[in-house]
Amino acid sequence: MNCLLLTLSLWLVSPREAALRAFQLNGYAQGTTYAITYYAADSVVTSTDVSRKLAEIDASLSLYQPGSLINQFNAAARGIVADRHLKAVVRKALQVYQDTNGRFDATVEPLVRAWGFGTQHTEAPPSAAAIQDILKGVGSEKLHLRGDSLAKDQPAVHLDLNGIAQGYTVDVLAALLESRHIRNYLVELGGEIRVRGRKFPSRELMRIGIERPDTSDLLPTSMQQVIRLAAGGVTTSGNYRKFKRWGAVKSAHLIDPTTGYPFQNELISVTVVAPDALTADAYDNALMGMGLANALAFLQRHASLQAYLIYQRPDGTVADTATPGFQRLLVHE
Repeated sequence: MNCLLLTLSLWLVSPREAALRAFQLNGYAQGTTYAITYYAADSVVTSTDVSRKLAEIDASLSLYQPGSLINQFNAAARGIVADRHLKAVVRKALQVYQDTNGRFDATVEPLVRAWGFGTQHTEAPPSAAAIQDILKGVGSEKLHLRGDSLAKDQPAVHLDLNGIAQGYTVDVLAALLESRHIRNYLVELGGEIRVRGRKFPSRELMRIGIERPDTSDLLPTSMQQVIRLAAGGVTTSGNYRKFKRWGAVKSAHLIDPTTGYPFQNELISVTVVAPDALTADAYDNALMGMGLANALAFLQRHASLQAYLIYQRPDGTVADTATPGFQRLLVHE
């Protein structure tokens, strides 16, 4: 077979592929929206299937649902029996805590609450004395996962998994699609994404757009980059969406678990591409806390992570940079 015929044969659509149609599911979950597009011969995954999975996850991981497992753990003196969702997310959280020297820490819930980013409204920022008192109960070394047992060294240890729960949820929904033999899909929840395969009938790889905050008020105004991805998770962490104003002072929602204060560095947002959305979601927060130079050095040591970083120069202008692997994903048109 000559090269032309070989090339044409690669793009011939099989009878199975010819039967694939696009199905879309949309809804509201975890305080945000979700959108799922998958390609199949029939609607083998329904909104009811998705709602059931989302309810299952909320019953485990949601701080906003009374009686959830995470709320039971936070109220307990020593610990609880965890389900598979809580175990999976805590296991990842502990792994990333070790890997990032504590920059990602799931026990920051009391600090998040004190700064007004939790489930209760706060009129003023915490005092220095209050922060020092709260820090006594912060630190994932005080957290222990053994089999089904999730234990803590002291009652003050509380979990906040909101930083990675959406990435995990995206992976669970992707696993639901995979269990129904769907191999071409895009799952998005609150901007966190998991993709596999291609769009049909075009057979194009999935395209994902990444926002760029503008240079004045750091609010996203347009898509900065577009990437093509065959499979994996894509998540973004930024300090331009969620913040509090205390008079003239603006505090971002990402809290440094070592100091008790919001992170202060030049990074505006970090987008991470990883094999799955849970991994990407955990590391995007940690990279935000590292600052530009340390984040780039960290990424050089972690070949499975690719990232796109937007940062503010000393003169106030906004710039960006990316790892070589991320650059290879970029769409150039």
